[in-house]
Amino acid sequence: MSFTGKATYTAGSTLPEIAEDVSDIIGIVSPYETPLLDHFGDPQRAATSTYHEWLEDSLLPNKDAIDDATWTDPAADTTFDVDHGERFRVGDQIQATGSSELMLVTAVSSDTLTVARGYGATIPEDLADDKVINILGNAALEGDEAPTMRFSDRVRRGNWTQIFTSAVRVSGSDLAVRKLSVNDELDYQKQERIRELLRDLENTVINGAAASSTPQGSSTVRRSMKGIIPSLTTNIFKPTDSDFPSDTDLTEQQLNLAMRNIWENASSRIDTIVVNGYQKRRINGFITSSRSYGNKDDSYRDMVSMYESDFGVCRIVLSRSVPTDTILLLDSSRIDVLPLAGRNFHYKPLASTGDFEAGEVIGEYTAELRNQEAHGIITNLDVSA
Repeated sequence: MSFTGKATYTAGSTLPEIAEDVSDIIGIVSPYETPLLDHFGDPQRAATSTYHEWLEDSLLPNKDAIDDATWTDPAADTTFDVDHGERFRVGDQIQATGSSELMLVTAVSSDTLTVARGYGATIPEDLADDKVINILGNAALEGDEAPTMRFSDRVRRGNWTQIFTSAVRVSGSDLAVRKLSVNDELDYQKQERIRELLRDLENTVINGAAASSTPQGSSTVRRSMKGIIPSLTTNIFKPTDSDFPSDTDLTEQQLNLAMRNIWENASSRIDTIVVNGYQKRRINGFITSSRSYGNKDDSYRDMVSMYESDFGVCRIVLSRSVPTDTILLLDSSRIDVLPLAGRNFHYKPLASTGDFEAGEVIGEYTAELRNQEAHGIITNLDVSA
């Protein structure tokens, strides 16, 4: 026999005596993760000025390049020009990259070297413009006077701090009413704005640039920090480069070659590879063809979280802020994201001039990227698929 009494469905879904059943969880779909900032961790110190500086140093170079396109006999000429003659001394043993011939420097005049070819019974080989010359070491004469003193100068580098801020304003009525899933509307708005500003901080650390004029800021110019990508000027690798593999789809050969070149020229081991989703799938593809599965396997895993080569063991960080055609190769021991002292992200209450509570979430940060030659970037990769 059918039920003939009162039921919830008899008055539809708006029956006044039935309490609403609303979950106390608010779902947020917008991305707000900061994987690169999480990877760097908190710095050990804070900046104490709006222009934060640090010192960098380097040893005297032990390589240069030939700057001479005029050769009578490339395998026999004993005089040629180089880019930086001051890097050489009489008595230096030198060797062109890719050559087995040794040469001994017998005279240096400005940027012109005079050398003994085929030193140590080696076989003279052709030289050419732009060939890299390695300085093996200097052979001093016994009992000779001390050589002319040479040294490198320390260099000051710096970056500006950038203010990140977002306003919060909630009416008195909004604070008074009972809310679904929210106990304190003002506190909830603070949390939302902090998430947004942290997201923006990571994006700026990667891509931001300082103003080209009046970088210190003014009443009309906003002070901004210089990010990682605009700071890199040395190790920039592109498929269009003559000495870099021409594949526009990222290959392991390209990744390994870039890391090797950085290792050869800097006292650095890349330990962090930062990519977007597209290039992360390319890295995952390095191992796809070598996977094997048994007939009872029912799962397929295709993910690379660490990349280990002779030139570094790298954690792969997936960040939405990295441009789609770009891969960052970083030595994380040389990077810090610092707040200005006392200016970590915090909530600052503002005076209320009416029936509302007002304030702003504010923070001031800068990026310290030491020795940009210790890092690298692969760019101009294909993103069509």
